[in-house]
Amino acid sequence: MSFQNLLWLFPVAITLHNAEEAIWFPAWTQQPHRWFAPVAPGVFRFAVTFLTILAYLIAWLSATSGKQTVWTYLVFGCMVVTLANAFVPHIAISAARRSYMPGVATAVVIVLPTLSLLVWLALKEGYVSGWKAVAYSLGVSCILLLFIPALFKLGKVLKI
Repeated sequence: MSFQNLLWLFPVAITLHNAEEAIWFPAWTQQPHRWFAPVAPGVFRFAVTFLTILAYLIAWLSATSGKQTVWTYLVFGCMVVTLANAFVPHIAISAARRSYMPGVATAVVIVLPTLSLLVWLALKEGYVSGWKAVAYSLGVSCILLLFIPALFKLGKVLKI
């Protein structure tokens, strides 16, 4: 089991997680709570579809470029951000509300074990290392925090 051989589990995990969210998250946001504004199903599904395709593209670029490349650091950053996303908001909000938040099942059953293994293998096998891995993880996190609302706005503009 090497990072290179298992890399494709990353976009597969993203696909399954985003599919769960695409089905149930838009309706969940319509309930009154303080964590998320309501989001239209088409707008949300547009955003997660775009992000899912992007995960496959970055995984492919990483797979073809090898160790210590921009693409491998980017896929690593995406993995770390997705792991963090399992905890906040999914697990944290489910615990705080004492109710299910869409995405928590795949986050716990698929994302956490799969991406934990991939992150560990990437570090262990030298695909990424040191402060550069930390910087890319933080950078990807910041970019996604800006990018997701932009995708929602684009989905609204396109009237999806």
